[in-house]
Amino acid sequence: MSSAKQTPDRTPADADPLADPADDSAPGRTARVTGAAAIAAAEALALFAGGVYVLVGSVTGHPDKMTQAVTGGVTLIVLGLIPLIAARGLLRRRSWSRGPAVITQLMALPVAWTLLQEDSAAIPAGILLGALAITGLVLLFHPTTTRALNIRPRA
Repeated sequence: MSSAKQTPDRTPADADPLADPADDSAPGRTARVTGAAAIAAAEALALFAGGVYVLVGSVTGHPDKMTQAVTGGVTLIVLGLIPLIAARGLLRRRSWSRGPAVITQLMALPVAWTLLQEDSAAIPAGILLGALAITGLVLLFHPTTTRALNIRPRA
């Protein structure tokens, strides 16, 4: 006879309600939250890259209006901070982070639509951006994400 205390097997009723079968092993953070954070971070990187591209093009090229080109590049870089901060907040499971992440996805949809209207290589970029934005919105509003971020429905 062993004197060690035996723990009963866990039943599904005892399982953590925040647990997700596709959990990324961080306590309470689900794969959906991590996916939404990854999408926001990818959009932040795209905005940073676009801003740097515009800035470098304005310095090395001959833009029509230098001030307008530099302002556009800086604006893209600053706008990239919104999804970056949202991604960090999502990874830390901060409830406030869903708002900026949702706004970023909603802002991406008209940009994707505009890219899809072009007759150029921008069409694949529009498809990718649209798919990311829709996927991000689905992940952000999924009940598992809502519970993981401790967002309660209004009564």
